[in-house]
Amino acid sequence: METESLPVVLLHGIRVSGTMWDPVAERLRHRVAAPDLPGHGRRRGERFTMDAAVDAVAETVDGLGGRALVAGLSLGGFVGIAAAARHPGRVAGLVAMGCTTASAGFGRAVYRTTGRLAGRGTRTPTRWAPWRSAGRCPARRPPRCSRAGWSSAAFPQAVDAVCGTDPIAALASYPGPVWLANGTRDPFRSHEREFLRACRDGRLVLWPGLGHLGALRDPALPARLIEDALTA
Repeated sequence: METESLPVVLLHGIRVSGTMWDPVAERLRHRVAAPDLPGHGRRRGERFTMDAAVDAVAETVDGLGGRALVAGLSLGGFVGIAAAARHPGRVAGLVAMGCTTASAGFGRAVYRTTGRLAGRGTRTPTRWAPWRSAGRCPARRPPRCSRAGWSSAAFPQAVDAVCGTDPIAALASYPGPVWLANGTRDPFRSHEREFLRACRDGRLVLWPGLGHLGALRDPALPARLIEDALTA
């Protein structure tokens, strides 16, 4: 398949929906699909599991012709890694942003506790949600990333699903090219070197001064990375 015809599947972060990617999709010169993962957006009310999320990716890729570049941020990055390992023939390349941390031990317990608390309501999690801390979703004027509403009920399910995976092993089994990208102030980059070493064909991109979701402040950053991946 020629690079010019290769489509892109964009996978959103936790609690939001595919609309998160609208500003990035507008900058890409390729066919783009940004599905809502189970429990999010138009699929709110469904239970989030990693298997169901990976199935959603595979269905989206099939709808675009059967082969695509998959790019995800945060939760979407973990889902993309799992999808690449399970469906290497469908995933022509992988861009995984803000997801190079392996939850284990005490960190896993904290992560799961946070997820359970977030799933109890909408007001408290919204105050500390990473979208707010990234300066991207001010409460007075919700941007596109939250246009489809918040999916608090899916938060603990998604956290449990991520904690139940081994993304490093998944990357090691994927034969295609991988781009790992993190802001230098992202706490979720703690194991980026281990993730990079696991890739058979990997590279690491760092965005100076940005936090976990800081790339969303400048949609040109992830758009440029995805275009570079498509032409590499």
